[in-house]
Formats: sequence, structure tokens, C-alpha cells
Amino acid sequence: MSFRSPKVPARSGPAKARAGNNVVRIIGGEWRRRVLSFPDGEGLRPTPDRVRETLFNWLGQDLTGWDCLDLFAGSGALGFEAASRGAARSLLVERAPTVFAALKDNARLLDGENLQIIREDALKFVASTDLRFDLVFLDPPYHQGWLEKLVPHLPRLLKDDGLIYAEAEHPLENLGEWVTTKRGKAGQVFYHLMARNIADAE
Repeated sequence: MSFRSPKVPARSGPAKARAGNNVVRIIGGEWRRRVLSFPDGEGLRPTPDRVRETLFNWLGQDLTGWDCLDLFAGSGALGFEAASRGAARSLLVERAPTVFAALKDNARLLDGENLQIIREDALKFVASTDLRFDLVFLDPPYHQGWLEKLVPHLPRLLKDDGLIYAEAEHPLENLGEWVTTKRGKAGQVFYHLMARNIADAE
């Protein structure tokens, strides 16, 4: 799959701070060290630098040509990180209007042609999209059953060899046909890399 490296604007300083003065730093790829701001939001918790570093060590750092989905984008830390590392498409989905507006602002700041920001409810998006992805990031609000609700949609959302990165308030053994291959814990958050169990899918 061909890929054009995203354009990096000359301005390298942080985006203008918004409410709460919250910031997230991209840790690898074309936009390494770029700092982006995001607003306060209920349950908004960017994946920490050290967890993202572990995740992309698992993935191999270079995502050139991958189609990636950040389904509960929030600050956009995961989706922007994937785009920075060469993803052909990094699609970020967020339903909260103020958080969505901040994602759009940051995408304009980065000027990445591989970034797409959509305002939509996660379940409505997965039920209606015809796109399939190599990697799906799932970091939903806790204690609302989001991961369980998504399980029926995963086979049509992911390519046959697609991967899932999931964060949860408890350890996960599997999400439907996708089983945990690597895991870690940061504070009270459990994070997992999951691959499809082909034997179960047959």
C-alpha cells in the first residue's frame, strides 16, 4: 500500500492550551515530541507515555500502510501516535462535541493527510462503517459495558489478521475471537494486545 508521509508544518511549539491546560506528547515517528492540548472531559484519560512506548514496542514501531481506528479517541493520543508512525489511515471517533473540536484543531495543527476525525457514537459507527482495520484501539469509559457491546461487531471491523489494543478496569482474556497475547498494568488500568484466534474463528 502506498503512503505519503504526513506534512509537518514549520511551527513546532505546543498548541494553544484549552480548558484544563491538559497536554499529550507524541513520543515517536514524524511528529515525535509534538505537544497537543485537549479539554477537560468526563473519564478522559490519555494513555500514558510509558504505556504507549510499550504498546508500540509490541507493534514494532513502524505502522507504514496500516489502517488504524481509535474508536474512543478522547485526547487522540493513540490515533495521533499511529498516524505519526506511518499509518496509511488513522481514523479517530469521538462523540463529545468539545473533545471532537479539540481533535479537529490538533489534526489541523499536525496537517497529516492520513488523519480523519469523525464525530459519532462508537456503536453507531461500527454498525454502519464498511471500513476494515489492521489495528483498533479500544479505550472506552469504564463500568459501562462498552467492550462487551462491541464484541459482535469486531469480525466485520477488523481484517483477518487485525489486532486490538484494549484498556480496561480489569484483566481481559479475550474479546470474542480475539485473545490477549501481551498484557500490562499501569496503576489501576490493565492494557492488552489481542490477536484473532484463528482456530476459534473456523
